[in-house]
Amino acid sequence: MPREPLSVVVTRRLPEQVEARLGELFNVRLRSDDTPMSREELVAAARTADVLVPTITDTIDSTLLAQAGDRLKLIANYGAGVDHIDVATARQRGVLVSNTPGVLTDDTADMTMALLLAVIRRIPEGMAVMQSGKWDGWAPTAFLGGRVGGRRLGILGMGRIGQAVARRAAAFGMQVHYHNRKRLRPEIEEALGATYWESLDQMVSRMDVISVNCPSTPSTFHLLNARRLKLLKPTAVLVNTSRGEVIDEPALTRMLRDGEIAGAGLDVYEHGSEGNPALREMPNVVMLPHMGSATVEGRIEMGEKVIINIKTFEDGHRPPDLVVPSML
Repeated sequence: MPREPLSVVVTRRLPEQVEARLGELFNVRLRSDDTPMSREELVAAARTADVLVPTITDTIDSTLLAQAGDRLKLIANYGAGVDHIDVATARQRGVLVSNTPGVLTDDTADMTMALLLAVIRRIPEGMAVMQSGKWDGWAPTAFLGGRVGGRRLGILGMGRIGQAVARRAAAFGMQVHYHNRKRLRPEIEEALGATYWESLDQMVSRMDVISVNCPSTPSTFHLLNARRLKLLKPTAVLVNTSRGEVIDEPALTRMLRDGEIAGAGLDVYEHGSEGNPALREMPNVVMLPHMGSATVEGRIEMGEKVIINIKTFEDGHRPPDLVVPSML
């Protein structure tokens, strides 16, 4: 007899073609509106599903996993980051976790460069004047930003996205430097034209721009803490398209307010969508609502990876994007 399709619960609205394909392959329950599930809804989903498809807005912690049903066997995360999932506890309970790495690399790197350019060239300030209708015409000293070429870029985290940022920065004439948990192979360093710094303190103190591209893990929480942020040059710019928890946001806010750092481009925040309100009032800060991966192509490819992970699991094989605690 044919096997009954897996019961799959998706916690957020996904691109239409992804939802359609999920419906063709599995017994899927989709979200009717694009809002996060409540805690109660999330618990109910974990109790009834064979496969849960959460996003970064869903906290899958040990308490929730303790309430999950015996049916739950796979958490197929829609996204690369899994810091919102207690992977170790899931594994202890016999629940596999998969993610969607690689497909957002170029999109996030593009956004990193967009934020870098927006801050250094003061693009939002120019847009605001045009939109207000108060532009009085060109002037030799108006809206003077800085030249990007020749600046030293320090990349914190030289994985897929960090390397993609390095390639783009080199095309803009920037000098590429990096700090990483493990040094890259010599041939990769040479291809990227990147200089390795074993000491993060020494790197940040000498850079014109710092780009945060490392994952959120216990070891990277507040990696850029108040002490380390104080090492930045007053003319430095900080860009973060990774995870907000990597930066001590209150300390960064104070430094920006006091002119101890030139500017910041932020796509992520320490407390999710609750970016420090004081940041919104600063003309030298560009804030985006976590748009780094927000391309049609990227979101569809994320969905395709989710489907492949679920289908591979259903066929009795290891999901290709299986996450294990040692990776974190």
